[in-house]
Amino acid sequence: MQALNYYPISLDEIKAKVAKKFKRNGAQKLEDNEPLDNVKEIVNEFGEKIIRVDGEIPVDLPINNEDRFLFISYDQSSLTHGLHKYPAKFFPELPRWLIKRYSKEGDLIIDPFSGSATTNIEALLAKRHSVGIDVSPFSRFIAKVKVTPLDKTELEICKNKILRLLVNYHPEKVSVDDIPSFPYRDNWFNREIILELAYIKNCIENLDTNEDVKDFLKVCFSSIIRSVSNADDNCTRTVIRKKLNKVVNPSDALRKFAEAVLTNIPKMIDFSRLCPNNINVTFPENMDARNIKYKKETFDLALTSPPYANAVDYPRTHQLETYWLGFAQGSLTPLKKKQVGTESVSAKDYKELHLIGVKEADEVITKIYNKDPRRAYIAYKYLKDMQKNLEEVYKVLKFNARYIIVVGNNRIRGEVFENWKYIIALAEKVGFKLENYFASEIIKHFIKVPREERIDTDWILVLTKRG
Repeated sequence: MQALNYYPISLDEIKAKVAKKFKRNGAQKLEDNEPLDNVKEIVNEFGEKIIRVDGEIPVDLPINNEDRFLFISYDQSSLTHGLHKYPAKFFPELPRWLIKRYSKEGDLIIDPFSGSATTNIEALLAKRHSVGIDVSPFSRFIAKVKVTPLDKTELEICKNKILRLLVNYHPEKVSVDDIPSFPYRDNWFNREIILELAYIKNCIENLDTNEDVKDFLKVCFSSIIRSVSNADDNCTRTVIRKKLNKVVNPSDALRKFAEAVLTNIPKMIDFSRLCPNNINVTFPENMDARNIKYKKETFDLALTSPPYANAVDYPRTHQLETYWLGFAQGSLTPLKKKQVGTESVSAKDYKELHLIGVKEADEVITKIYNKDPRRAYIAYKYLKDMQKNLEEVYKVLKFNARYIIVVGNNRIRGEVFENWKYIIALAEKVGFKLENYFASEIIKHFIKVPREERIDTDWILVLTKRG
């Protein structure tokens, strides 16, 4: 009897909480989507004319160079898009629109910085085959789960099994062998939470079901890890901020996992119902954006939102999830060094000034170098990596096919680093022709980023491969 009440959790309360959230979100979406005319011109605080689009973006929306758009998204958490938090990701309406505008059913699309697979999900739903490339095994795992349809009956059976196991939790059921070892584990997590997380993961691994369902439940598991840790929930860097006075209570992992399962299963069921047959989505393990091992002229469209210089440290952002899922045990530095935009560079690399060969970029890199040689090298290395990516994508695209890049600017040591301008110049050197470019204003940040480092505008570059 004690085992049933060690950390009592009420499934009825959890189900009521999830149902209330679904009802609130459903009502909000219905209200938000009422207007049929969802495109209108507005003027921002600087007197600039902006075209506001609420929800679905019309495929034939007129575009002129330097147009500014404000896209209001309602689908960031819809279907499998919302299974797991991921910083700086696409809002689904944007790739959905671009895919439908610049490709046709049956085409093959590549996203060389696929991240959490927003492009691949939208390509799949639009009946386009796709490839997603990412150096992070954690990202590839999340991506694979988000594009894999599951059987509704099997999900419901597993849901009931896992909820019963949560209610029957007792710390004595956790073996030492179930607890992963990784750097500073006992600083990141309270002892009670470590035991709960180990129990949940062990329950998933021992379920009598197929590996795809287990992987889905592992993503639900991963989605709660940051929130039950001692780290700041909203920072792109995994850090403990004592001034936040974050409180994590015993049973929080059990309750939050139950909430994640109850929230995400309906989303997966909806996605699986809409998912077309015979459409392939691939996430190769032996490639990155600078080394795309496909034959020349393979793809009909490339679409991506790359990282930017001095940007989000993705391995550090997801380090706790990476450790708990077993994708790493020790230092994450080797993985960090593989990232485009990485801050992990060696002192010998920035002893001298490095220039990329684009006048505007080199002027800014020089100014940064005079303040901070290390940051200057990071900026240079980012552009060098993006140049290599442009060469690789150019190689695997068909003639007259497009590479669409959604990229923002940022500040490095007080200097504005205009990524989009430099990427255009590098693309033209590679052989691309700039067909169009326009801006997407950003109005909502889901992560805490210092004001001076925020990106307030994304630039959408439409590049065409010419022979």
